[in-house]
Amino acid sequence: MTDDPKTPSNSPEPFLVPKVPPPTPKPAGEAGGAAKQPQGQPGQPGQGAGGGAKRRRRRRGGGQGGGQGGGGQGGGGQNPQRQQQPRKPAGTPIEAMLVDADGGVTLDAKQMKKRSGRSRKGKAVGRYQMNVHVDTAGQTHIAVLEGRSLIEHFVSRPADDVSQIHGNIYLGRVENVLPGMEAAFIDIGTPKNAVLYRGDVHYDPDDVEEKGQPPRIEDVLKNRQMIMCQVTKNPIGHKGARLTQEVSLPGRFVVLVPNSSTYGISKRLPDNERKRLRQILDRAKPAQHGIIVRTAAAGVTAEEIERDVTRLVSQWTAIEELAAKQNGPALLYREPDMSVRVIREEFNDEYRAVIIDDGSLYDDMSGYVAAISPAMADRVQYYDLSEETLPLFERYQITEQLTKALDRKVWLPSGGSLIIEHTEALTVIDVNTGRNVGSSSLEETVFRNNLEAAIEIARQLRLRDIGGIIVVDFVDMEIKENRDELIRTFKEALSRDKTRTQVFNVSELGLVEMTRKRIGEGLLQSFADQCGVCEGRGVVLSSSVLGLD
Repeated sequence: MTDDPKTPSNSPEPFLVPKVPPPTPKPAGEAGGAAKQPQGQPGQPGQGAGGGAKRRRRRRGGGQGGGQGGGGQGGGGQNPQRQQQPRKPAGTPIEAMLVDADGGVTLDAKQMKKRSGRSRKGKAVGRYQMNVHVDTAGQTHIAVLEGRSLIEHFVSRPADDVSQIHGNIYLGRVENVLPGMEAAFIDIGTPKNAVLYRGDVHYDPDDVEEKGQPPRIEDVLKNRQMIMCQVTKNPIGHKGARLTQEVSLPGRFVVLVPNSSTYGISKRLPDNERKRLRQILDRAKPAQHGIIVRTAAAGVTAEEIERDVTRLVSQWTAIEELAAKQNGPALLYREPDMSVRVIREEFNDEYRAVIIDDGSLYDDMSGYVAAISPAMADRVQYYDLSEETLPLFERYQITEQLTKALDRKVWLPSGGSLIIEHTEALTVIDVNTGRNVGSSSLEETVFRNNLEAAIEIARQLRLRDIGGIIVVDFVDMEIKENRDELIRTFKEALSRDKTRTQVFNVSELGLVEMTRKRIGEGLLQSFADQCGVCEGRGVVLSSSVLGLD
């Protein structure tokens, strides 16, 4: 590795290339969620008896001539269709302010040594390693290793304001309020309308007529009303994004909750550190905004927290000013690139290195880390492809592990296996002993096999980014203490996953039911398209069934 980044040679494509959804811009004011095509040119009156088909083409906004002949026989006169021009935003979205203009704080030698993390023989020591690869299509692949095992993988596509919008803030327009679903569909300028549930609606209690009980959604939101909202879940498949009106702006050490009284400190911090940070917050907290202190704030100075708060407040002011200039749905704030977000959220002294194979991205990331965590700036390293014999992902066996993560079958170290199947409603994981025959007794063999499976399932859920309802069919065990130990081991393995999970005890049928918050589309969906022949079922009906013999 070299300290001075060089211009890398063209990096070879990874073995797996994620699919790139084509952008489908949506015209302003469309309520249905499907993109319209421009109307055809108006035709001459009375052009034949095919008026019904032509009306259907006109409603769909079909290709050329779709606007011809609205009335069939005897249609009187021309009926030109008004073309709808796309709305131009009244300003560019606010980008995240990552560092201060002066470059950040300066730490003395004692603080630098204290916060530099562990090292051995001059090399940083840590549990994790982050590998960042930029392919020739401009997509950024981020792989997190625990030891040598791949535990998380992210893909960031350039200029993607359609499918990867988690954390973005929009000015949206209420298109439809559904009291029976306790939800509203919001036009935020994306191809599909987003959904806002009643529990995520923010309202002023003084505006509610009936006091003492939560208002109904139709009493708070009205059609065509403009609201500010933030995306909490990316659009997945045919579902639009999920929204909340409780906006938050994440920084490195704190999260700003505008126009709120929220006040909190991460529970992962020890009591003495929480007490110290509470004293700092009493001075740094803005009167009109809420603050949540992140785990990354452990050991940081009061000046660093105050700078973070000041930067976020300035950012929020700019967002409010931009929102005041809009007259329709618009993107107000865009979250930074995936690589920046992962470093902002994850990077700490538990990471032994962040290795990047793109010279431009290395410059940006090394400067960012030097500003927010100068003591760990040396852990950001450049992987020079002109000097290395293997691509970055092949050097650390990441491509091989990614390929295995797309299989439905996963082998366990002792010879057992997992079968992972996805359905529309849930994900089912079946645990088998396979070639694991044990040595002492059947109960002991099954118990050890299940413990291995529990640890591997927790890893696979993170790596494959599986969310929603998950049912695990462990091998049946007779002893209750073994079942309790299995759940304890499973929960402990899941505790390292920052995505929220909930696990229930073993049922009478030997099943373990759990949920994991669904945020993204999942690893398999990001690399694969549905089969056009069987439509994802995995089978093709026999011709004899269809009566074609």
